[in-house]
Amino acid sequence: MPRRIRRRIRGKFNHICFKPCGIPSHSLERVFLTKDEMEAIRLMDFEGLYQEDVAKEMGVSRPTISRILKNARAKIADALMHGKIIEIEE
Repeated sequence: MPRRIRRRIRGKFNHICFKPCGIPSHSLERVFLTKDEMEAIRLMDFEGLYQEDVAKEMGVSRPTISRILKNARAKIADALMHGKIIEIEE
């Protein structure tokens, strides 16, 4: 059983959803990003921090941040390329 480390998340990501324009949401598939993934994306891509600094900020190792970012970016790319809804999990 994988251990769960409590991560520090400072961003507010409740009730956020992005969808393609002009298509009813009930007919679209969804991609779910975790709060960990959103926080890593926020710190790395929006704030411009390095992976080492993101890891310290979130209280996890650098390889863990690398894995989180890889998963998040793959989900975002899938949603953009295939017209899916991006939803942030609560």
